[in-house]
Amino acid sequence: MALSGMRGLSVFISDIRNCQNKELERIRVDKELGNIRTRFKNEKALSPYEKKKYVWKMLYIYMLGYDVDFGHMEAVSLISAPKYPEKQVGYIVTSSLLNENHDFLRLAINTVRNDIIGRNETFQCLALTMVGNIGGREFAESLAPDVQKLLLSSSCRPLVRKKAALCLLRLYRKNPDVVNVDGWADRMAQLLDERDLGVLTSSMSLLVALVSNHHEAYWSCLPKCVKILERLARNQDIPQEYTYYGIPSPWLQVKTMRALQYFPTVEDPNTRRSLFEVLQRILMGTDVVKNVNKNNASHAVLFEALALVMHLDADKEMMSQCVALLGKFIAVREPNIRYLGLENMTRMLMVTDVQDIIKRHQAQIITSLKDPDISIRRRALDLLYGMCDISNAKDIVEELLQYLSTAEFAMREELSLKAAILAEKFAPDLSWYVDVILQLIDKAGDFVSDDIWFRVVQFVTNNEDLQPYAAAKAREYLDKPAIHETMVKVSAYILGEFGHLLARRPGCSPNEIFNIIHDKLPTVSTPTISILLSTYAKILMHTQPPDPELQNQIWTIFKKYESSIEVEIQQRAVEYFTLSRKGADLMDILAEMPKFPERQSALIRKAEDIEVDTAEQSAIKLRAQQQSSNALVVTDQSYGNGTPPRSQLSLVKIPSMSSNVDDSSADQRLSQENGALNREDSVPPSADILSDLLGPLAIEGPPSSNVHPQPSTDPGLEDIVVEATAIVPAGEQANAVQPIGNIAERFHALCVKDSGVLYEDPYIQIGIKAEWRAHHGHLVLFLGNKITSPLVSVQAIILPPTHLKLELSLVPETIPPRAQVQCPLEVINLRPSRDVAVVDFSYKIGNNMVNAKLRLPAVLNKFLQPISISAEEFFPQWKSLIGPPLKLQEVIRGVTPLPVLELANLFNSFHLTVSPGLDPNPNNLVVSTTFFSESTRAMLCLMRIETDPADRTQLRMTVASGDPTLTFELKEFIKEQLIVIPTAVRAPTQSPPAPPVAQVASNPAALIDPGAMLAALL
Repeated sequence: MALSGMRGLSVFISDIRNCQNKELERIRVDKELGNIRTRFKNEKALSPYEKKKYVWKMLYIYMLGYDVDFGHMEAVSLISAPKYPEKQVGYIVTSSLLNENHDFLRLAINTVRNDIIGRNETFQCLALTMVGNIGGREFAESLAPDVQKLLLSSSCRPLVRKKAALCLLRLYRKNPDVVNVDGWADRMAQLLDERDLGVLTSSMSLLVALVSNHHEAYWSCLPKCVKILERLARNQDIPQEYTYYGIPSPWLQVKTMRALQYFPTVEDPNTRRSLFEVLQRILMGTDVVKNVNKNNASHAVLFEALALVMHLDADKEMMSQCVALLGKFIAVREPNIRYLGLENMTRMLMVTDVQDIIKRHQAQIITSLKDPDISIRRRALDLLYGMCDISNAKDIVEELLQYLSTAEFAMREELSLKAAILAEKFAPDLSWYVDVILQLIDKAGDFVSDDIWFRVVQFVTNNEDLQPYAAAKAREYLDKPAIHETMVKVSAYILGEFGHLLARRPGCSPNEIFNIIHDKLPTVSTPTISILLSTYAKILMHTQPPDPELQNQIWTIFKKYESSIEVEIQQRAVEYFTLSRKGADLMDILAEMPKFPERQSALIRKAEDIEVDTAEQSAIKLRAQQQSSNALVVTDQSYGNGTPPRSQLSLVKIPSMSSNVDDSSADQRLSQENGALNREDSVPPSADILSDLLGPLAIEGPPSSNVHPQPSTDPGLEDIVVEATAIVPAGEQANAVQPIGNIAERFHALCVKDSGVLYEDPYIQIGIKAEWRAHHGHLVLFLGNKITSPLVSVQAIILPPTHLKLELSLVPETIPPRAQVQCPLEVINLRPSRDVAVVDFSYKIGNNMVNAKLRLPAVLNKFLQPISISAEEFFPQWKSLIGPPLKLQEVIRGVTPLPVLELANLFNSFHLTVSPGLDPNPNNLVVSTTFFSESTRAMLCLMRIETDPADRTQLRMTVASGDPTLTFELKEFIKEQLIVIPTAVRAPTQSPPAPPVAQVASNPAALIDPGAMLAALL
């Protein structure tokens, strides 16, 4: 009998392996599942051994990736079997197929508890392993006291106690209340006296979790941890099986030092001395050897020791020893060790008085900047950036500039930004700073953001002694036959403002400067043409009395661009031509820019706010700690011709708006003193100051050619754009804030679409884009500020139903003018329900607080996945689901009358697959789908819709699934949709026609295509 049973399992596995393709495998699996289901229906006739055999098959099928949505009860029932083979299968399959929220687990709690408190050690280990794998609140509340008793019991074997410690750790992570902080500290200290290293290692894992939450309660454990380290360091009483390549239990050493890092300090002098002796022994005894496994183990201990040394703020001698050891590591041939050496040396920068010691290895670090491995080059760049100060800035920046010419594209943008920041922070003199930035632009123009040349213009404007030098250098670069467009911008601006200071130098007359700049005009883009026109006006203003030949040349250019289709260029040309005819008054109107107010560098703020990896964060922490949102921000930096700026969309943290307010107020003061055109010539103080007219002239022009969707770096969000004409000046808004469009219709439209507009009013537009996979959903909320003023006091609070687990990233309190904020939202469906999550959204504009409660389209049908089913598959499933509550039937009246074809399209829009031909009556529909949730996993759902040709307002619907709650919720959901069908849902395949351009321009509230929103802000 036993041989026959095992032969059946072996034959099934052999059949699966011999399948030539996936389809044949699926057919064989379906056949076996049908056989198992049939045998389980007559469970009383099954022997425990037969039940074990079929449950083994179920587990194998599950391991192949197929859904096993039945037989759970049979697997759970095997746990109570008296013999080990059946009980083992029950525990293994239950822990594999069921999650912590499954209802069947409640049936096994008593059996599991009996095994835990019993005297059979094998059964105890099986039970502890399953509880540790599954976890869950109910297990934690019911079994934690018994697990604690096992852990503390002196009569239990170490194997059982080790599993009990790991089981308690899992229960504590899921439900911290299972461990009483006040009463457990003494017991935890007793466990650290354990001689068995297996129990001690498991107990240390538990201690790490405990002290991470409440280190205050476990001070008594600190000296015990130091004694454990002493025991391991001196190799006292360490069994051979716990020695790894000659290293005594490296895992226990790492865990112990990690636990010590949660205590703020070590106060007892004897304990502190003992601990530093151990750390000294680790530092002295670690070296690089040829054996990779030994290297990995010893370096894991070493780097944890380094982290503990930094945490305890050791004396300078030990710090020097740590740096010297890392200096050896960055010089070895093994790339992994070099990487770890550079990374940990970067972390050492956080410690005071160590930077001078690290400087001794500067030459080797610079050599690592040319390593073949890009990850090592990045770590070397991080380290150079962090260790730079006034004493070595010149050498480091020059090395970065040399490396820039050969660096790969993936590093050039970061390299340029860091070189610019170091040059600004540690410049020995400003002329050197100007040289560095101009070299940077010359060598890496494509990777130099506008912030960099904005900043150099601010320095030149604010320092009169620097202006002639900067103008001369800009003139030199223009002599090159081929220069980057960014160099044309900065040179044209500087020469326009300060070129007259070079009038007595050879080759620097107004005519010569004009000619060399004008030679670049045919090769530049629209934004640069705008700057060149301003430069021509400045040259004309500084040439007094005017040179008739030069004046006529410039006037000809202005007249040429007066008919430009680009509104920005057209307006500048018209106004400059008119102003240039006013003679001496031009000197007052186009006077030089005043000094910029002192403010934080936009470059430094950008570097400190950008999301970077761990090593760079360590270096940044040395300079600043900022707490802010992790939302995605898109700032409007597009131009009149729709040319997208580089890096328009990047993952940034939103800084404080205080500096932005100062910047904008400074721009307003400049415009009042010098007139609008002078403000147009100003350099924006930072990338997020959009009012500066080096960018586009906002919205005055016609919309015919200026509406261009901007690119997104996220490939999943490239369809998200907004109409440029939706942006209106803040001063033109009405006091009463009313939504644009019908909010309910927008919600219903998003129930069948994955992207569109959720809410809109005159100030803000909220869009959504979603991706759904099984019971997981990834949504992005797009908050687009449509006006020229910031929106403040922004809040978005999620009010989730009980069946959804939602996690929304932080929403910034302020949305900059014409900026877009992207807030990721993660959704997990726990069980079937029709309840809808609500976003309580509010913001402040002026003195008005705007509030809107918006339903999120995370509805039931989003967790459905269409599945096509054949007659051979449908009818056995349909017949196996007999009567309520698994199969429900209802006659629905008051249905919106729809033809059968349109009704089928409606079901398809809700991820319900209509299978033609299964019902011979053409007026009936057979529908199938798969529902996903954490509690049900994948659950097959079947439906039959019987329509009445004589009365389309009524139909009979039958819904069936293996879960009673799912059957009821799905039936009610479809019923609601059939009775009230929004227009957007009735015809999901037909999009409404876009309004004419003129209509959109005249009415910012005109219909916006939900598939094209929230980007292209101007």
